[in-house]
Amino acid sequence: MQNPPPVQTGKSSTGLDENVASLLSYVFGWLSGLIFFLMEKDSRLVKFHAMQSILLNVLIVVLAVVFSVVITVLVLVLGMVSDSLAAIAGILSYLLWLLLCLVILILWVLCLIKAYQGQMYKLPIVGNFAEKFSAPK
Repeated sequence: MQNPPPVQTGKSSTGLDENVASLLSYVFGWLSGLIFFLMEKDSRLVKFHAMQSILLNVLIVVLAVVFSVVITVLVLVLGMVSDSLAAIAGILSYLLWLLLCLVILILWVLCLIKAYQGQMYKLPIVGNFAEKFSAPK
């Protein structure tokens, strides 16, 4: 099996290679995304990945809050009906929470890989918004 050809990336205005700056946009979540989005002046690739990192992390926080509220209300309501139903709902919510965490980890690793490869890989929900926000004005 042949190795893929090396990605030709230029320098970003941060002084780093575009692919390295794009990868670093994801490393510390929304914070590193915000730093690179505000610092980057030239590279559309870096700005795209930085904005996608910000939006992805905001979406994760919103989903986590909504999930937590829904599960809490569900367990409380089921607890009024039956303790065993509340226990089952608690166990199922824990398993769903683990699944959500696994999906987030997979998305994060995928974004790291695609950013380092120098690709503008758009995630399904936040990718189009990131492209709009990172487009040159």
